[in-house]
Amino acid sequence: MELPAVNLKVILLGHWLLTTWGCIVFSGSYAWANFSILALGVWAVAQRDSIDAISMFLGGLLATIFLDIVHISIFYPRTSLTDTGRFGAGMAILSLLLKPLSCCFVYHMYRERGGELLVHTGFLGPSQDRSAYQTIDSAEAPADPFAVPEGRGQDARGY
Repeated sequence: MELPAVNLKVILLGHWLLTTWGCIVFSGSYAWANFSILALGVWAVAQRDSIDAISMFLGGLLATIFLDIVHISIFYPRTSLTDTGRFGAGMAILSLLLKPLSCCFVYHMYRERGGELLVHTGFLGPSQDRSAYQTIDSAEAPADPFAVPEGRGQDARGY
């Protein structure tokens, strides 16, 4: 199934709005983490062909998923929550719930910009790519186009 095309500006606007409303209840580190990552998103919008910008935005979104879970679970007000407070907490939770979907869309954009797959199946073991591998026992000559065959163009002293 193909992901629908979603503009990065829409993702940024949605998370900016939800983060702004979430800051009604959660301020400090919640605001710093989320607005910093949204600044990386603005960088990714400004440089449309940059793989670095979109990959840092994607990594930041993944990090803020964890940070938001920790921040909301620790600082959620348990007593005397007004309607405004409930609204702000609800928007922070909605932002957290939408971030994995946003990560999928941003990852798709990362791949479109030429980024490689982030998850390698053999990252703990040896590489499975053996196309450029040549054993020591190989009788084949090296494929160096600048190699000079022995006895031609050089004398015994190497000049």
